[in-house]
Amino acid sequence: MPSYIHIYYGEGKGKTTAAIGLAIRAIGAGKQVLLARFLKTNSSSEINALKQLPNITIIPTNTVFGYYYTLSSEEKKSAYAYYQKLLVDTCTLAYEGHYDLLILDELTYAYCYEFIDLDYLLQFLKNRPTQLEIVITGKHPSPELLNLADYASEIKKIRHPYDKGVLPREGIEL
Repeated sequence: MPSYIHIYYGEGKGKTTAAIGLAIRAIGAGKQVLLARFLKTNSSSEINALKQLPNITIIPTNTVFGYYYTLSSEEKKSAYAYYQKLLVDTCTLAYEGHYDLLILDELTYAYCYEFIDLDYLLQFLKNRPTQLEIVITGKHPSPELLNLADYASEIKKIRHPYDKGVLPREGIEL
């Protein structure tokens, strides 16, 4: 069976939710799933639920660096070191662990902010294990990432409670 690259992107709510839905579908079919999150921690409700399921490995992500535009050049260097290591560790596991599905949540941000080695990621995507389906999420994928995608789904925000000042709610946005 061929494997494909999916990108779920846009301003709308539901990119990570779609990726998690695919993970649950894969787990239900007995497949092995690997999940790594970039620029957000693993302290959300969907991660709590996934930890209770078999056949999923969640890479620990406990550090965030804040909004890109607020970071000093030194903080950006630290973010690069952290996220590049996360990417390399994840790719190594993907090669060694016989996974069927890899989710790289919010990776488009790490790519656009150059918090990872762009060539390293592109080479991994082009030379991934043959059985490995990959999902990438985030707001603004680069043209290079979109060109590699077999599935590209844009999620557009029409309306959101954030626009009225409503903070994220546990179990809905968190």
